[in-house]
This record gives sequence, C-alpha cells and structure tokens, in this order.
Amino acid sequence: MVKARSLMILGTGSDVGKSILVAGLCRILKQDGYRVAPFKAQNMALNSFITLEGGEMGRAQVVQAEAASIEPHVDMNPILLKPTSNIGSQVIVHGRVLGNFTAEEYYQKKSDLVKQVMESYRRLEAQYQILVLEGAGSAAEINLKDKDLVNFSMAERVQAPVLLVADIDRGGVFASIVGHMELFTPAERELVKGFIINKFRGDPSLLLSGLEFLETRTGKPVIGLVHYYKDINIPEEDSVALDLKMRMTKERSQEQVRIGVIRLPHISNYTDFDSLEQEPSVDLTYFTAPEQIFDMDLVVLPGSKNTLNDLRYLHDQGIAEAIISFHAKGGTVVGICGGYQMLGRKVLDPLGVESDLQEITGLGLLDMETELLGEKVTTQVRARLLWPELADPADQVHGYEIHMGQSRILGLATPLLEIVERNGKPVQVKDGLISSNGRVWGSYLHGLFDNDGLRHHLIRRLMSVDDEELAKERLGSFKYWKEEQYDKLASHLRNHLDMNRIYQIIGT
Repeated sequence: MVKARSLMILGTGSDVGKSILVAGLCRILKQDGYRVAPFKAQNMALNSFITLEGGEMGRAQVVQAEAASIEPHVDMNPILLKPTSNIGSQVIVHGRVLGNFTAEEYYQKKSDLVKQVMESYRRLEAQYQILVLEGAGSAAEINLKDKDLVNFSMAERVQAPVLLVADIDRGGVFASIVGHMELFTPAERELVKGFIINKFRGDPSLLLSGLEFLETRTGKPVIGLVHYYKDINIPEEDSVALDLKMRMTKERSQEQVRIGVIRLPHISNYTDFDSLEQEPSVDLTYFTAPEQIFDMDLVVLPGSKNTLNDLRYLHDQGIAEAIISFHAKGGTVVGICGGYQMLGRKVLDPLGVESDLQEITGLGLLDMETELLGEKVTTQVRARLLWPELADPADQVHGYEIHMGQSRILGLATPLLEIVERNGKPVQVKDGLISSNGRVWGSYLHGLFDNDGLRHHLIRRLMSVDDEELAKERLGSFKYWKEEQYDKLASHLRNHLDMNRIYQIIGT
C-alpha cells in the first residue's frame, strides 16, 4: 500500500495564516487531481463541528476538508481542546469527551494521546495521496517543547517537510524567522524546507534585499510572498480573528438589516453567523457595549462554552437589562445553543459541569429553564421548522447539536422545530421555542443560518419585504458562496506561491 506524502505548515505565532494556507493548499491540490486531506493533531478552539458519525472536531479542519471537497472526519483533528477557564479545558479525543483537565493533568496523558494521534494519522495516510498538516501557535515555544504534540514533534514522527509561515503585517518578520530558526534544533532546521511570508502589502521590490538576507542567513528559500487580500472570506476559528473583526470599521448602508451578535467571554461556534455576514443585505456586528443593542434590528445570543458565567457577565455588564428593554421596545432576540438557554427563566448546573455556579437567573424571554447534565449531545440533524414565517412548510433544515443541557418548557410555549433525523436515524423530537409574536426564538441547532431558506425568510422579515423576487436579488446561496471563496483563495495562492517548488518538496 502506498502511503500518503505530507507537507506541514508551521508558524512563527498564532493568527499568522496557517489555517487559511492549509485550506488554500488543499484546494489547489484537489484542483490538480490529488486526493488530499488536512490534519491537525491537536486543536484548541471553541468553534467545533459534528461529523456524520456524531464526532466533534475543530471548525478549521472542517473548512480545510470542504476546500479539499471531502467529508470532515475526526481523524483530521484527533484532539480538540475547548477552554473552560484560564487554566483548564474540556478534552475531546476522536470526537468524544475525555473529560475536563488542567494543563498539567492533560500533559500527563501525553504518551497515550500520541498513540491516539498516530492512529488517526495512519488511517488518513492509507486513504489519501497527500496530507497537509497544520501546527499550532509558534513552533519555537521552548518552554513547551517536551509537551509538544502538534508542531515539530508531529513533523518528526512522520518526517513531514515543513514550510514556516510568518506574518509581515505585525512587523519584525525577518527577526522572527531568523529567531525561530536559531531556536530550532538541528533536526528541526533540517525539516524546514522554506518560508512563506504572509499578508504582504506594498511594492515587492522593496523587500528583495530582506529576502536575500533570509536565504543567505538561513540557507532556506522563500517559497512565497503572499499578498494581503480583502475580497476573500474564509471562516476562521481563532478568537484573535474575532477580536480583529470587532475592531474593523465598515461602511453601513441605510438599507441593510442590522444584526448584532453579543461577544460573550466564552463565545463558541461564532462561525454560525458567517452565512449572515456574507449577505449584502446584512450588516453583522459583534459587540459588547449595552447601548449598541438599540442600534440593531436583531440581537443574537451565540453559543457559549460556559453558559452560566457568560450569563452572569450579561447581568454584571448591564447587557441583560438592555436585551430585555430592546425586546420590550419591539426588537427581535434570537439565541443559539447556550444563548438559547440564557433566554429562559434560569440555568442550573448542579453537577458543576461548566462552572462553580449552581444556578443563575436567565433573561426570562422564553418560558423554560435549563439544567446542565453530564453527557454531551453531539449529533448531525435534519429538522422541519414549525413556524411558517421562518421557512416554507416543505423545507427541511440541516444543523448539528453540541450541548450538555436539557431545557424544560414551564408553561405554554411553541416549539420552533421538530428534529426528524439524528446521525442518519429517524426521530421525532421537538427543539427550541418561539414566542407568540415571533420576536423571541431559540434553538440548540448550530448551523441554522447556513440554510438558505431560513436565512432568507428571516432577512425578508427584518427588511419588511414581501416581494420574494425583489428580495432574492439581494440574497445568495451560502454553499455556492463558500465554494467561490475557496476557488478565489486557491487562485490567489497560485499567484504568490512557488507551487512547482512546493510539489518538489512534497515529492510528487
């Protein structure tokens, strides 16, 4: 059996573009006729996804799998860490929760985790022709070298050639690259086959002397000078990327629907809103100031990895009071997963699943309460919406569940939808609630807004546009839009990377 060849993308820090470059390379290799898959041994993120088998994995590898036109599988991200506090994370191995651990407790399990990682890698190696591996953070964290699972320790285990990526937009790019090379061991330096300088702006000729210096000093070539772009949108899962979004200034049209997503301290799965963000008719904003709520047409409470503490944050910051006032004045409020739980009367955590809080008062906008349980629900689902103003009666929606809570209806309330299939098996389960006036609703289903029909109905309702043909001119297909972005990214990278050199490095 012929094993897959490999290429590893390591970085000089977080948010230098590793995930996006892996996605783009996966697309290029797929376009060139190769069976290619992404791989990241260990990912730390609060954005996750549920596979067809019901396993949980990081969203970055889902995006990379989409770029490669293959079905995401937990083997592409065998270990996922979901931070629950500053010192601890929920650890997910092969798609299932192993438990909550401090960093010290987690690193004590390294030998077993390496075994799990290599099992996943070997399975992928047997199925694909090329594997594109991604590292995490900086590849030169010498204080964590003996604990490394995902950077050079992974590259050395499979002898993957490495391209080191640096972000020139931060400044000090030459010092960063040279400094990293100085900190690498001789064996690690041998694996590095070249550099990619990312997010370049300006005249490339002004950089020539610096590139020559790099190649002379390190003996390694610069494989690409990737120019900064604004017109390509690839989902990112890092909280750094979300914070950058919040700092960006955007031009707003008076005709756009204004949708605000509350930036919770433990926000999770904010990729739920990428489909709204790409709509020309929508101005999507992440915000934290209570007064900003009153500028919105719709306010969204997103998912959370620590619902009770984030709900306490809403109360402490005056955001909860502002949401209640916004609704009383005619505003629409939506909650997804943890955000849905916050809309009820209270949230209970008697087992200490998420925090030291055992109970906290909710917003009281939906007549229900939630209790967190010890077992996590992870399913892909199909469902039918029960409220006709959000979808055509014949339409079904797709989404996925990731939650440890069970919500109970306390009085008269209308379910939002009925789940008809979980992980490919038929079921009949009600999910979510909607108020009688339709201005408050929530669901456990992530990915709801990715369904074109639901998203378009919601936007038309907020726009107060009844003419479907008129609205259709301003609304698009999210699936088509994503494919277009992957193709644009591939074209951009082909223009700025030496793909012939990369193919030589891979050994194809």
